[in-house]
Amino acid sequence: MPNSVTETKAQRVERLKREKNPWEGLDEIRRFSREGFTSIPPEWIGTYFRWWGVYTQGDGAGVVGGQGGEGRALPYFMVRIRIPGGLLTSHQLRTIASATERYARGSADLTVRQNIQLHWVTIEALPELLDQLWSAGLTTKGSCGDDTRNITGCPLAGVDADEICDTSQLALEANQFFVGNGDFYNLPRKFKICITGCRVWCAYPEINDVGLTAIRRSSGTDSEIGFSLRVGGGLSTDPHLALRLNAFVRWNQAIPVLKGVAEIFRDSEKLRENRERARLKFLFLKHGWTPESFQAELEQRIGFRLDPVAPEIPPNDVYRDHVGIHAQKQSEFCYVGAAVLRGRITAQQMRAAADQAERFAGGELRTTNMQNLLIINVPHRNVEALAIELDAVGLRVGGSPFWRGAIACSGSEFCKLAITETKSFSRWLVEELEERLPGFEQHLKLHVTGCPNSCGQHWIADIGIEGKKIKVDGRLQDAYYFCVGGAVGLNQGIARPIGYRCLANEVPDAIERLLRRYLDERRPGENLRQFFARHSDENLRESLAGEVVAAAVRDPSPGRVPHAVEG
Repeated sequence: MPNSVTETKAQRVERLKREKNPWEGLDEIRRFSREGFTSIPPEWIGTYFRWWGVYTQGDGAGVVGGQGGEGRALPYFMVRIRIPGGLLTSHQLRTIASATERYARGSADLTVRQNIQLHWVTIEALPELLDQLWSAGLTTKGSCGDDTRNITGCPLAGVDADEICDTSQLALEANQFFVGNGDFYNLPRKFKICITGCRVWCAYPEINDVGLTAIRRSSGTDSEIGFSLRVGGGLSTDPHLALRLNAFVRWNQAIPVLKGVAEIFRDSEKLRENRERARLKFLFLKHGWTPESFQAELEQRIGFRLDPVAPEIPPNDVYRDHVGIHAQKQSEFCYVGAAVLRGRITAQQMRAAADQAERFAGGELRTTNMQNLLIINVPHRNVEALAIELDAVGLRVGGSPFWRGAIACSGSEFCKLAITETKSFSRWLVEELEERLPGFEQHLKLHVTGCPNSCGQHWIADIGIEGKKIKVDGRLQDAYYFCVGGAVGLNQGIARPIGYRCLANEVPDAIERLLRRYLDERRPGENLRQFFARHSDENLRESLAGEVVAAAVRDPSPGRVPHAVEG
């Protein structure tokens, strides 16, 4: 019998995974529902539930007041619904709206991996909720846990006027292969896949464990569409942008390649020794792997050589929010994108969007990686009426750069690992900036994350702020540390920590000062990334603070997010 006293966190989780495939435990979940929360054993609370997209939510204080780097939990659950490629029908969204109303106190969150996340779910309601979702062709399986997370893709797959190809069916095929597959339930940690056929890479292949980006190669008069292959991306406390391999992946090779990469990850015993260093990226960061050695191992696994890479042009500072009214490749249709501020959406808004998708279009919707919601295949004659209806329920078809560009993680409202509250703060911050800078028009990615684990993806933002605490008059208060200049695509780079932090209520002042300086001093055509790149940390700190200040040291991470780092 293992001695739990001497087990490390990693050893305990590895033992539990060897002992049970959680996907085979549905009968146990139903029993817990009948017997109540107190009947649930610790191994389900802390580990097995995650494979079902379920984990306990915090008490609202976040990490403060807890033990071992984790806050106190309530007898309620977060339930994350898997939306592969962001593909939704009106019937499915209406089902989620009804479940939100009945089980989740009326509100839900769109996540940065195109999922929809509920809170306040009781164990008594969980099986009924799962049954309702399954009846609509939806699942929560694999949206948390040490498995393959939701497979992301361009939300405009099949309708983007400029896409290289429609990869939605390939994403669904990959999703079907991995979800519930007993060969891949026991990975060292989470495993994230992105498959996109668009030219702007709106699903962020750069920060996924595996990213497939469509590419066309030509030989004489012939051409073929395949994929570039990137591996080892991820954010959290050790951000690492994915590395491109010397490989052209043909369409029919995509699933075998994804399977081969997953097998390399699964079989890497070194990655099972420390939960904080268990992602695929650590093969490159800590264990001496190179793109060349990884590709050699991959080709040995899949049993064939991959063709050499074809030339690729990454997107150059392209904004990826899809908000507004835009033409589709189908000349008779448009898509309409609504900005969902900080991803928080109500049951009434979801039901209204589902109804409008049927009244004004063909009943198809999409979720995005910037926490927004799209309705596609809208006839031109219906576009304006649809936009008015969406605006009327608070789903803005447009809005300021602050409204469109704000991203926020769950924060201490629900997350046991969060240091600061983020959702209400983000709304207040946006409203303040809209009032202070009404004419600001530059595209802006303003990401708010409640701890260093980067669920809010602050490492790839123009302005990313990371939750901290500052003691004032003996009391801990919410504060934020600033990082600037993050980018993906052609100019990819991790945001620079510039040594400035301030209390949460001072953040609008700091950002206003920084953006006013940008407006006053920018060069013709210069965007925020370029402006930040040509200024030193000292210059930018002075802009934020309004005076010369010494660099503040970032606090160490409070620990790994054990449940669900989305970024």
